[in-house]
Amino acid sequence: MNGTGSPAPVTVVGLGPMGRAMAAALLRAGHPVMVWNRTPGRAAGLVAEGATLAPTPAAAVAGVDLIILSLTDYQAMYDILGPVVTDRRHADALAGKVLVNLSSDTPDASREAATWAAGHRATFVTGGVMVPAPMVGNPGSYVFYSGPQEAFRGHEPVLGLLGEPRYLGPDPGLAQLFYQANLAVFLTALSSLLHATSLVTAAGVPAAEFLPGAVGMLTGIPAMVGDGLELARELEAGKYPGDLSTALMMGATAEHIVRTSEKAGVDVELPKAVRSHYERAIAAGYGTRNWTALYEVVRATDG
Repeated sequence: MNGTGSPAPVTVVGLGPMGRAMAAALLRAGHPVMVWNRTPGRAAGLVAEGATLAPTPAAAVAGVDLIILSLTDYQAMYDILGPVVTDRRHADALAGKVLVNLSSDTPDASREAATWAAGHRATFVTGGVMVPAPMVGNPGSYVFYSGPQEAFRGHEPVLGLLGEPRYLGPDPGLAQLFYQANLAVFLTALSSLLHATSLVTAAGVPAAEFLPGAVGMLTGIPAMVGDGLELARELEAGKYPGDLSTALMMGATAEHIVRTSEKAGVDVELPKAVRSHYERAIAAGYGTRNWTALYEVVRATDG
């Protein structure tokens, strides 16, 4: 809300599927929304719903306190806003603004961007949207945030329109760290699903006969690791008690998957990577320990 009690104006820069979904969610909540995109045509639907298309990036950031960016990466932010603040006519264009960058990049890129924003007297908040565009603003959507708490809290009601805000702390890199770590799980699962389907279809079995069960296995993983807290305690303690799922047993299966893939002519890069984790864990003496001992070969070490 602004000082009059009316929904505050917000600018959204970047109108890919995610940016359009964000702008639409803000419009539905009654916020005046200014949008800008390199390809103006992408704004047509939003303009029809009440958004205002800014003619330039400088116009897009004028007259608002909150600027949400949804771009390919952080370099795109510099490409768009850099020329604005280096133009003497708009040198103070970002002063006093809060930039919420919901683009994907690395934690270090987020920290560098926070420093850049501070140099132009703006406050930088990092975000990571954890749902696909169609889910933005709908039940089940959530977004990681990090950066100055005061800036985040000041705009939390607006950001909450995009999804449940999950604030991680003042370090600007934390939101991207959580975003990338979660996507590492997600992307690996997607690749494994397609690899597994390729194995089956290479044998002449229709994908429809396999995928429903495979998706069920994915959703059943929580039954194996619980809510994650017990697994976290095991990893932090560095104790991996042997049970039915030892590294030796799982490693044998990983070897069979590689051989089956080779025989089928299916890409073997993913199963070979998994096999290497087990081979190295066994070589390090963890063969009779739980599969979680793989953590010792994949985690960062002081050396």
